[in-house]
Amino acid sequence: MPILELKNVSKIYGSLRALSDINLSVNAGDWLSIMGPSGSGKTTMINIIGCMDTPSTGSVILDGVDISKENAANLTRIRRDKIGLIFQQFHLISYLTAVENVMIAQYYHSMPDEAEAMEALEKVGLRERAHHLPAQLSGGEQQRVCIARALINSPQILLGDEPTGNLDEENEGIVVDIFRRLHDEGVTIIIVTHDPEVGDVAQRKIILEHGKVIQDIDQSATFGEALKLKSKG
Repeated sequence: MPILELKNVSKIYGSLRALSDINLSVNAGDWLSIMGPSGSGKTTMINIIGCMDTPSTGSVILDGVDISKENAANLTRIRRDKIGLIFQQFHLISYLTAVENVMIAQYYHSMPDEAEAMEALEKVGLRERAHHLPAQLSGGEQQRVCIARALINSPQILLGDEPTGNLDEENEGIVVDIFRRLHDEGVTIIIVTHDPEVGDVAQRKIILEHGKVIQDIDQSATFGEALKLKSKG
């Protein structure tokens, strides 16, 4: 059974139709990239999947539950328990260390556990930088803290909205390699990106235009080779 299904999902803001009758099915362990020009509906789609918005019409089935009719409080709970979010802007708290920024996510889910937060940082190669403030970290390191923070509560889906948009080529390769390792562990990954190289390393590429899916491309045949090339930078 798919872990995520969008069924005839539309989002309308006044006279603007941001999404139009979107149908999408995602299995556990899939890696998708969502691409398209500015204004095509990418961020609107990721906000709906990530329980930060609701569709005007249609259904969103997450882990067997229709979340499209849930109220704000329930959406917050579902997002906390099932979704890990990574943004282009890092949204780290400036006066907290890397490990403390990761532990903040635990606080809203259960109980902060520094040992678990350190393990999450180790997974992204930042154990030695755990007690540094964000200002003492490079942009690539800050984004890796964000990935650790998104993973700390073992989400069922990892969502990224332009997660490599502020990174140079070297750090982009590092982040893509982290995604590869997470995918190997069975994490479901959905990434919005403008970068064709980042889009090409996913198993599936969803192309949006004017709020509609115009292409759903299976990239399984070239998936492994594209990852090798990108992770080498």
